[in-house]
Parts: sequence; C-alpha cells; structure tokens
Amino acid sequence: MSAMKYLDTSQSGFWAELEGLLAWESVSDEAVFATVKTILEQVRRRGDAAVVEYTNRFDRMQAKTLAELEISPERLAEALRRIPAGQRAALELSARRLRLYHEKQTLHSWSYTEDDGTLLGQQVTPLDRVGLYVPGGKAAYPSSVLMNAIPAKVAGVPELIMVVPTPDGVLNELVLAAAAIAGVDRVFTIGGAQAVAALAYGTATIPPVAKIVGPGNIYVATAKRLVFGAVGIDMIAGPSEILVVCDGQTDPDWIAMDLFSQAEHDEDAQSILISPDGDYLARVQASIDRLLPEMERAAIIRRSLSGRGAMIRVKDLAEAVTVANFIAPEHLELSVADPQTLAAHIRNAGAIFMGRHTAEAVGDYCAGPNHVLPTSRTARFSSPLGVYDFQKRSSLIMCSPAGASELGKTASVLARGEGLTAHARSAEYRMKP
Repeated sequence: MSAMKYLDTSQSGFWAELEGLLAWESVSDEAVFATVKTILEQVRRRGDAAVVEYTNRFDRMQAKTLAELEISPERLAEALRRIPAGQRAALELSARRLRLYHEKQTLHSWSYTEDDGTLLGQQVTPLDRVGLYVPGGKAAYPSSVLMNAIPAKVAGVPELIMVVPTPDGVLNELVLAAAAIAGVDRVFTIGGAQAVAALAYGTATIPPVAKIVGPGNIYVATAKRLVFGAVGIDMIAGPSEILVVCDGQTDPDWIAMDLFSQAEHDEDAQSILISPDGDYLARVQASIDRLLPEMERAAIIRRSLSGRGAMIRVKDLAEAVTVANFIAPEHLELSVADPQTLAAHIRNAGAIFMGRHTAEAVGDYCAGPNHVLPTSRTARFSSPLGVYDFQKRSSLIMCSPAGASELGKTASVLARGEGLTAHARSAEYRMKP
C-alpha cells in the first residue's frame, strides 16, 4: 500500500495544510556550503590544476591536465554512429520538434522613428558563450542535453560548452550523441562545483561563459547560487512535480501512471491529483496499489507518494482551478472533457498538458516545448527555459537635433528636481537656445 494524503477543500484548515504540503526548502546545509565555497575559491585561484584535482578525487579519474578531459567533435560524431538506430531516430525526431517549437520564440530587433527624427528601439543579440551542465553518474539524461542546447543554438549562441561528469571514466554514448545532434561546440568530462566554477570564472583551458544552465545535485545547485552575478543562471530547481486535474472520466490506471512518472524521479518529488469525484479518487488509489509492485523504482515511488503526494477533493472544476493556481505546479495535466476552456483560467503553471491523451512524459522528451520548468511554486513568476533566456535586449536611442532639444527640457526639469546638476546640464547643452 502507498496511501497518499487525502485533503478536502470543504474541511477547515485545508489551505494551511496544503501550504505545508507544498513547502520545500532547497537550502544547502553549512557543510555543503563550506565545501562548495572552498572549491569555487580554489578553481578561481588555481584554474585548471584545481579542476583536475577535484575531478580525480570525486570522479576517480587519473587525468594530468584538463585538456585530457575534453571530448573531441570526432568522438561525439562516433557516438552518434555507435548508438542503436532506434535511439538515434528518437533523438533526431525530438531535436527537430524542439527546433521547430523554439524557432517560434525568437525575438527580433525593432525600432521606430518619431516625427522629429528621433529613433527608438531594441537590439536583440545572443549571449556570447553558454555553459551547459549535464548530470552524470547513476543516470544519463540525453533529453537534458537537447532541451538546454537547442534553444541556445536557435538563439544564435556562437559557443556552447557542455560539462558532464564521468565517474571512473565511463562515457555515456547516448549523452554524447545528443551533444552531437544539438550542435554543442565543446564537451568536458568534469562535474560538480568545480565544473560550475570553471564555467563561471574561466581557466586556461575553459573560457568563462555568460550563463550556466542545466540541472545538478545539491553541490551543483549551491555552486550555481554562489556564482550568480559573475554569470547568469537558469534557475535553482527543486524536486519534480505533477498536478493532475481530472473530472473522473479518465482511465484511473492512466492517471496512476502519470502520478508515478514524477514520483519515480526521487523521494522528494511531488504528485497531486485533484477531482470533484471522491469515488474516482478512491479508484485511482486502487490503481496505484495494484500497479506499484510492477514498477522498477517502486520503493522511490512509494516514499514520494506517501511523503509528499496528495489527493484533493474539490466541489467542482472551478474550485480545482483555484487550487491549481495556488499550487503553481511545474507540470499540470488537465484530464477533462474541455481542457482548453479550463486552461484559459490557469495563471500559474510551468507547462499545461491538455486532454486525456496528453501524458506529461511526452513533454519530457519530444513534444516540442522545453522540459526545463519552474518548480516549488516559482511558476507564479517564472517561465520555461526558452530562446529568450539566451538572448539579450539593448535599448536603442538616437535623438535628432529637434528631439534632443525637446526631450532635454523634460530631462532638465526632472534632473534638477533630483539635485543632479550634471545630468541637467548634459541635456541642456543639446537644447536649442
């Protein structure tokens, strides 16, 4: 048995109990913080040598130079040739769909000219260089390579540097093949806080990047938090989440497996089901109990569902929307008869999967939209990773003589009101007498 917490919006204290269930602190303890801080300082001071030392220690490698840990483009191409044809076809199809979707996100420069000849606008440019962290070791994530690298390349980033730990020197062919397909420029077999530091500060071998993207463990997340400011980062991600809103008409086995799909990530993942039909919630629980023993990661799923999972009964679908907007989930499935109408009322969600036939899992791999999504209720103010995360916007201002004179009058008044005389006189010099 793996009973999920049962909540009912009609019960007193519901909102407080829900808030407690959602609470998640991705804060490093003092030991992790101290370790990461030391690693960052060492890499910043000693560069290549520190990265090699930490890599040899943590990943049981025997490298003498950082250059030894770089994988050549030829080796990436070899991996692409080496993987089974079915895997290559799946990666290539996913990549095509990702490119097609992300090409529609591209921002373009624009400007307009006012009647007096003053030009105003916005110039859009890609970031110069981006670092991509890909987890390694126990699991391989070729999908993470595609999801992070492709929007960067669509944005026009000229150089993308990927780092991936390879404990004991074991390379994952699927990850390398994904890098080849996505157009990654350089790949280094390093990981952990030392890889983040190398990307942020640069070394003799690895040039500094403008932004670091990609998931990692608590040491990687802590390192990204500490280097923010020296470089940009995508986000500090929490555990995976799924919220399913169902009207009670979808096969309960489908919904049970959708809940499993996030719970199997780790014990801290969160799976929640909302329905106005109490009998249906019981049927899904029965499906969970029956299907769970079949799952390879049953122990992880069981702990996730019992620890952070929930079934929530609401009075109707309108109230389900209210609860969903409060939860602001990473993944939201609307398994209802008219999902598009319901989706129009959703304000807070990383990705919305509409209809009974849309499994969240297709979004993880090949639907087209990005699977890098805001977690831990940050969908209230954050968006999925996209092309816009790899582009910068610069304002354009070019005053005509007439525009400089007219705008100067307003600037002068406001600057003198703020006590900034140099500002005022700078504008006044360009005003017509």
